[in-house]
Amino acid sequence: MEYFAAIQIAEIISTIFYTFLGVTLMWVVWKVIDWLTPFSIVREIEHDQNIALSILIGLLFVSVAIIIAAVILS
Repeated sequence: MEYFAAIQIAEIISTIFYTFLGVTLMWVVWKVIDWLTPFSIVREIEHDQNIALSILIGLLFVSVAIIIAAVILS
């Protein structure tokens, strides 16, 4: 219990706020990518089993998440 004694309520609130901010930014990035592509990404991945596109989108989300985390922590 000694580990949790130093945690303040402001740290918990800021963690929750930045979590929602990061998720919201990731959702905005997904909508922009979906809007820019001339085809349906979800249909291409689910129905046509395009593994290369799914890996590309996954890596794109990881890179955007790293950028968002760096901005939030700076």
